Amino acid sequence: MQGENNTFSLDNIDFAILKQLQKDGRRSFTEIAEELNVSIGTVRKRVNKLIDERTLEIVGRVAPEKVGFHVYAHIFVSIRPANLIESVAQEIAALSEVSFVAMTSGEYELEVNVMCRDNDHLVQLMNTHLHKIEGIQKTQTNMYLKVFKIAQPDLNLVHPTNIQ
Repeated sequence: MQGENNTFSLDNIDFAILKQLQKDGRRSFTEIAEELNVSIGTVRKRVNKLIDERTLEIVGRVAPEKVGFHVYAHIFVSIRPANLIESVAQEIAALSEVSFVAMTSGEYELEVNVMCRDNDHLVQLMNTHLHKIEGIQKTQTNMYLKVFKIAQPDLNLVHPTNIQ
């Protein structure tokens, strides 16, 4: 593996391990090794390297609505002057409610996703935090009324293999 953004340096075994862990992040190295017909040491070494190179992060995904987050919002943020985009993005990313921040093209410079307990929590976030950040000119907030799918990327789109 040569670089953080170079997916072409991953081979079939790396992708097969990633696919197995996407299905079940708690799957044992023994099970993965048996499924892929490789040694446990190979799986362990590959997983550790994928983690070290920041290609893989193993986390527990929480169902937000089951733990008390009932309001999801998608916020577009316009920033002026443009030289504040990076610092505003970093300040927004530091907010606990924020699950996603990206620079975008078009009318707005940033796209932000947040998870809040309820509407009052969202209003408080907007009024006491977001709108007080220097450089934010305007925002547009859209509520997610119902989420139908949250998924990991389909690795077959970048590296089709016969190994599942």
